[in-house]
Amino acid sequence: MPSAILALEDGSVFEGRSFGASAERSGEVVFNTAITGYQEIFTDPSYAGQIVILTNPQIGNYGTSAADNESARPYIEGLVVREFSGITSNWRSDEEAREFLSKHGIPVVSDLDTRALVRHLRTRGVMRGVLSALETNVETDGPKLVEKARQIPTMAGLDLASRVSTTEPYAWDKPVEACSPSELVPAAAGPRFHVVAYDFGIKQNILRRLVQVGCRVTVVPALTSADDVLALKPDGVFLSNGPGDPEPLQTQVDSVRRLIGKTPIFGICLGHQILGLAVGGRTYKLKFGHRGANHPVINKITNKVEITSHNHGFAVDPDSLNANEVEITHMNLNDQTLEGFRHRSHPVFCVQYHPEAAPGPHDSHYLFDDFVKLMEGER
Repeated sequence: MPSAILALEDGSVFEGRSFGASAERSGEVVFNTAITGYQEIFTDPSYAGQIVILTNPQIGNYGTSAADNESARPYIEGLVVREFSGITSNWRSDEEAREFLSKHGIPVVSDLDTRALVRHLRTRGVMRGVLSALETNVETDGPKLVEKARQIPTMAGLDLASRVSTTEPYAWDKPVEACSPSELVPAAAGPRFHVVAYDFGIKQNILRRLVQVGCRVTVVPALTSADDVLALKPDGVFLSNGPGDPEPLQTQVDSVRRLIGKTPIFGICLGHQILGLAVGGRTYKLKFGHRGANHPVINKITNKVEITSHNHGFAVDPDSLNANEVEITHMNLNDQTLEGFRHRSHPVFCVQYHPEAAPGPHDSHYLFDDFVKLMEGER
């Protein structure tokens, strides 16, 4: 295999082998600790603008399946792994992971020490980088790539949600599919509620879960006004996940602020951060973010711990929220960051993590049922 180089803005250079497209890509270098679900990570729009390191030592061994896509294409800028399997072994696979990434122009660097790289990022924080897997690479290209990494925009202040959002509204009616012939996936008898979902980079499994609990879903672009949303006569509004910094999204924040009190609202991830800003809070960038399928979160209402799936580099400052208006409902047990809150006067709630999983545990699926209960209460 040809060589590949990952260069970081602090001057660090990591060398390995190319297993994807012959390409050079740049972005914020982050890591994900999930053991499975690499295809869902590849196709999650929340990873736009990022080069992803997967800490599980072997990637690609179960191939890819069209049913596991979270969007129409991969959004990661590049991939870094310890070992990329050349063998696919899974009855559901319809394409090798290497072919899947190559045809979309995603470079992969394999055969490097991902443990050392992740420890470096945990110490120094995530940073900008360039992944070069061009066939013309030679070892002396490292310093040039470091300079390129220092020139790319930082994630702080970057509006990526508008870039990945749909440009036109569309309807979604597909429920969750069984992963094996023997699996039974119970579904609602039919749509009872009309949910308008803001697409800030929405994952398809979120849409599937909404359909599963009895919703008819209309997905709208990120810049859709509050008036246009209300004109669709929704029973509830959903605020999706997405990439980038929430602070530049002032148009979206203003629209959500105008919707509070007029319709039930449920937000996750970037949607949670936008709601935090809409109620007067502040957001900030985490040192290395939360990305994985094994993060413990305590539900302060039930006092139960949920193992949850995460993908975010920003968080809402709990001290910036007005305790008379909102109630904190979930906290992260690893670092005590805010994971969820609800409004005291209006049917509005949100969480920072991903209750739809994909990949990840199912501990938090109940939140979609809670959204339905909110809409039932408003009828």
